[in-house]
Amino acid sequence: YFFMKDIKDILFIVQARLNSQRVPNKMLRPFKESNLFRIAMTKVLLSDYIPKDNFYVSVYEQELIDEAEKLGANIFKRSHESANNDNDLQKIYEWHDKLPFKYVIKINGCSPFLKTDTINDFTKQFIEQEEENLFGVIEQKDYFWNKEGLMITPWPEDQTIMNTKAVEPTYKAAHVLYASRMDIIKDYRFMGDFQKEGGIKLFPMNEVEAFDIDYDWQFKLAENM
Repeated sequence: YFFMKDIKDILFIVQARLNSQRVPNKMLRPFKESNLFRIAMTKVLLSDYIPKDNFYVSVYEQELIDEAEKLGANIFKRSHESANNDNDLQKIYEWHDKLPFKYVIKINGCSPFLKTDTINDFTKQFIEQEEENLFGVIEQKDYFWNKEGLMITPWPEDQTIMNTKAVEPTYKAAHVLYASRMDIIKDYRFMGDFQKEGGIKLFPMNEVEAFDIDYDWQFKLAENM
């Protein structure tokens, strides 16, 4: 048998920076009388399940620090190098050996429709499962091809037309909720082995909640939604 994880061992973190190249000042840009950063923090702080002492924001710019202080969120002051790095896991997640937790749940601050209940459900599944990783994904029932034009979706038996109701589901990364042990980050690993069957435990979630703002048109669409 195994012991359930202790929620007190889990770091909950939202990372943010202001130097987005595709949507400048994305995290603090006005969004429906608020901003993405404040919305993300509020969702975690509204949870009656997640301990407030376990929730941190990882930020560098003073404007983000000021915004976090208004809500009373714990602040990990990331370095200039971390806030301007796009490909070094240890530098981007430089809190991995500086905050006293065994596990981390990382929450994407660019998904305004993500619900507090979903964050809670994700956390509960992670705590109750034996596996030490969990990754939010979107279930898709559709047909896919690789770059050579070879169909990689198994064709449903007894089907003579493309029928998305009959096709076997596949899962797409939601890029919204991530759970991992923290100590493996020092080895440039996060969550688990993506190449191993079952190496990453999947958490299917609502596609709208996973709506991730990366471009200006998505920002405007999300406001209208």
